[in-house]
Amino acid sequence: MATGPNDINDQPEEPQGNGQQPEGAETGGLDQELDEILAQAEVDLDSLPLDEQVRLLKTRLEKSQSETADQLDAAQRAQAEMANFKRRTDDDRIANSKYANSRLISNILPVLEELDLATGHAEKQAEGQTAGNASLLEGIKLIQRKLTGVLESEGVAAIEGVGLMFNPLEHEAVGTEESTEIEPGYITQILRPGFRLHDRVIRPAQVMVARAPQE
Repeated sequence: MATGPNDINDQPEEPQGNGQQPEGAETGGLDQELDEILAQAEVDLDSLPLDEQVRLLKTRLEKSQSETADQLDAAQRAQAEMANFKRRTDDDRIANSKYANSRLISNILPVLEELDLATGHAEKQAEGQTAGNASLLEGIKLIQRKLTGVLESEGVAAIEGVGLMFNPLEHEAVGTEESTEIEPGYITQILRPGFRLHDRVIRPAQVMVARAPQE
């Protein structure tokens, strides 16, 4: 019996390949799609089966817990950053208040040095002085002591030198000299006094450093 074109077209076509997804994968895809739909829409829980209600509530609870944990972590980080910023600000404020007058003090130090030189020179010429000159010298010494007291009250202290090991952070070596009494590398004399303001050097001391005698 001959077959026509219609008979051939009426035969079902064979599917290419399996064409069927695993049951588990299909179920998982549907569950995920359902979760996304329910999460984006306002769903009436009463209209859903009990197991769907439980699953939806569990999903929402896990999402809320995750968001809460993220927000708590962000809040703790912000609080820690604020505490660090406050501490740095307080440190800067304290440092600025301690060293705010360092420039003024640095300008006053040469005046104190000149007074020291003047009183030292006057004391060397003390013999034969009149009463007026002696009184003038005592007045200069009084000014010197008061000025020194004001600087000390502001946290200024002289840098020690003679007999100590040379410290490049506090001392400026002007030269060296042979010494049998002081070990090499130690300071023999101070040519210009140095000062520190609290724990900061505002002017290094100019010193001479001992070296070993040449044989």
